[in-house]
Formats: sequence, structure tokens, C-alpha cells
Amino acid sequence: RETTVTRRTLLFIRWGVFIAAGVLLYVRLTRRVGMHYPWWLWRNNGEPAPWGALAIVAMLMLVNWGIEAWKWRCLVRPVQQLCFLRALTATIAGTTIGLITPNRVGEFAGRVLFLDPEHRVQGGFATILGSIAQFVVTLLAGGVAMMFSRYMLFSSSESSHTGMVITMSALLIGSSAVFLFFSPAAFARLLLAIPWLHRFEKHAHVLDSFSRQDLMRVFPLSLLRYAVFTAQFVIVLVVIARVDVTEAAIAVPVVFLITTLVPTMALTELGVRGSVATTFIAGDDMGIMVSTALIWFINLVVPAMVGGVILLVARIRTSEPAS
Repeated sequence: RETTVTRRTLLFIRWGVFIAAGVLLYVRLTRRVGMHYPWWLWRNNGEPAPWGALAIVAMLMLVNWGIEAWKWRCLVRPVQQLCFLRALTATIAGTTIGLITPNRVGEFAGRVLFLDPEHRVQGGFATILGSIAQFVVTLLAGGVAMMFSRYMLFSSSESSHTGMVITMSALLIGSSAVFLFFSPAAFARLLLAIPWLHRFEKHAHVLDSFSRQDLMRVFPLSLLRYAVFTAQFVIVLVVIARVDVTEAAIAVPVVFLITTLVPTMALTELGVRGSVATTFIAGDDMGIMVSTALIWFINLVVPAMVGGVILLVARIRTSEPAS
């Protein structure tokens, strides 16, 4: 039996996500541990607001999510043809659901709602491939950067040992994920080994339709997107925290690596990112915290706010169960 979403269920999802995301954002943006407090302290020191740099970072945010939408459109093409605007709308809406789920795993659920009901489960399996590609890039880039980071080169032997464990683990997991990404049929069999996924066996075979050439077109998009949001973070660190550009370029992938491996929710993600950033980046801690908060706000909060509105007003098809 096909999985269906009734109008009542969809209405509950729309308003439930909108309200939950709104509450989370209110708490995160207004509490002392939220974003506004480090920004206020930093500005209170007489620092000028870097509006030019922030404008560049904001434009790169549009590029960032545009690349992700294009990548997702390529991945769901065997399932359903979408125009770029529909793919972008779905991608932005997904950020809102991702905001209220651990490590933003709910993003794919928000996206597949914009597919026709009969294609949503297949679209979910295809979407997972895109997540794997981004995960691979994050692990491999972070593992390589870790080997050149100050944490590895100048810290105590105990810390260096911990860093080596993280580096080797990232490279090992990343290499395994590369195999799964470029062997989608094997990945499908691995997923179907999970008992509760057996009923979706027919849908999982959509992964068999991806050729090596298809995946080779998708993987560079993940690399390009990673380069974009790395550049965003480097820009704000250089301008706000006065971090050396080379050090920032090495440390940022390490920060992304650690925060990817640490389970987080929206209420704790900013704190985790800030703590990791101040640990691995040498510079003004307040400036680093402000830089981290700004990237979090521009890349996640702004799209999530737009996505919440999209979820409320967008046209999403439903399937009513037969009476």
C-alpha cells in the first residue's frame, strides 16, 4: 500500500513545523546564549559593522542553496522532472523542518513533500544520495585539513593523539561513504537490511537507475557547495575576528568536520559550533563567536524563516485514502 498524506495531516505538518520552528528561533535569537548577545558585546566594543562583507556572504548564501537545489533536481530527475524554481522552493522549505530535527536530517522530508505523492518515497531514497555526497566532502576535506591544523601541529601529545584518531576516523568513514555513493545498488541493499525499510523495497530500486556518469555530475556540485560555505565562514572570520586567511581556510573544514560528527538540535547547534570554532581557530574568541553566529543566522535561520512561509502557502498535492 502506498504511503499517503491526507489534507488534514499535511495541514498539521505545515502549522506544526511553522510553530515549532518559530518557537525555536525566538528562543535562540533572544536568550542570552543566543546570537544577539555576542553581537551586542562585539558592537559595544566599538567595532564597525562589516556590512560589505555581510552583503557578500548573503549573496553567497543564495549561491549555496541554489547549488543544493540544482543538485537535488538532478538526483530526483529519474523520479520526477522538476523545474529549478520548484526544486529551490522545496530545498528552502526543507531547511525549516531540518531546523527542528537532529543534525537537520529532516530536510529531505520537507523536500519530498513537493514531489507528487506517488513519487515521494522514491524521491526520499534519491535525496539520501545527495546527503551522502555532502557528508563525504565534509569528512574528507575535514580530515585533510585536520592534519595541517594548529591542533595537530602545536598542541600536546595527548591532544595530537585525539586529533589523529579523529582524522583517521573521518578519512576511513569518508572513504566508505565514497564507495556507497558511487555504488548506489549496494547502498540500496544496505538500507534494505534495516527491517522497517523492507516495505519500501520497490521504491529503493530507484537507486539502481543512477549510473556512474550521473553521480559524477552530482559530486562536483557537492564540492562546489562546500567551497561556497567554506568561503563564507573564512570571509567573516578574516573581517570580524581578524583571523589570518590561511589559518581560517585550514580551520574552517575542521570545524565543519567536528560539528558534523556531533549530534545537535537547533537549540544547541550554535553553542556547539561556537565552542568548536574557538577551540580550533586562534584569534579573538568574541569575534569568532560572532562570526559563527552570523554564518548560522545567514545560512540557516534566514532560509528557515522563508521556508516556514513557503510551507504554509505552497501548493502541495495530497492523496486521500480510499473511503
